[in-house]
Amino acid sequence: MTPDSADVWQHWHEHRVASVSAPYGPLALTGTHWLEDYPERRLPDIPGARAVGGDEVVLAAAEVDGLTLDGQPFEGAVGLVADPGPAGGARVAYGERRLVVLRRAGAWGVRDFDPASEARRVFRGIEATPYDPRWSAPGHFTPYGEDRTVRVENVDGRRRGLGLGAKLAFALDGEEFTLQVTVEGDGSLWAVFADATSGDSSYRFRFLRPAAPGADGRTTVDFIRALLPPCAFADHFVCPFPPPGNTLGLAIPAGERNLR
Repeated sequence: MTPDSADVWQHWHEHRVASVSAPYGPLALTGTHWLEDYPERRLPDIPGARAVGGDEVVLAAAEVDGLTLDGQPFEGAVGLVADPGPAGGARVAYGERRLVVLRRAGAWGVRDFDPASEARRVFRGIEATPYDPRWSAPGHFTPYGEDRTVRVENVDGRRRGLGLGAKLAFALDGEEFTLQVTVEGDGSLWAVFADATSGDSSYRFRFLRPAAPGADGRTTVDFIRALLPPCAFADHFVCPFPPPGNTLGLAIPAGERNLR
């Protein structure tokens, strides 16, 4: 197999399906609760009381609440920062559920992941276009040289800042295109994009994650591995819509398209 073979793509697709359907994958998310919306400190169907205290969330619970902290029964009060890793590793649990502390644009929240979610139970797979090298193209990365933040609408109806660090240029079907991209901590890129199939034969927008560019600015724009955003799997994820310029006029019938 070569890095861009059909067999490798099939392995990637199967791994992706296994990841999203895992016990604490995106399909398990049953709620995202922003603490600012609950001044009484109690969240729906989640025991304990939570309040923002400076740079942490203070959780208070009694033994009868049935919460665990780091795998041990918890009672009392503790300060929590945002959980850094996968949902399965969240510090606070309620039975099999994992209660993930998050912070987004200065707002604190709690995500409720339940392996017994309805979405996980009815999941039948991801509709994805089979491997076709036509939809992978060389790209050229040009950093902006400064941090840029644009405010875009998110799927929950709120507008939030989206950091953009560079422009990614590429050609498909003889046409030149660009995407505004975010530069991740490891140097890899992330783009939110839509195309002429969005909202029709594909989900209304998708994600693209090109590898970190080389010193010459080159990377690969691989729509064969276009991703459904987390909000395609659970309504409780907060995903941004594409920023200005990231809605392409070309139909890109490649990568992940919809849930089956």
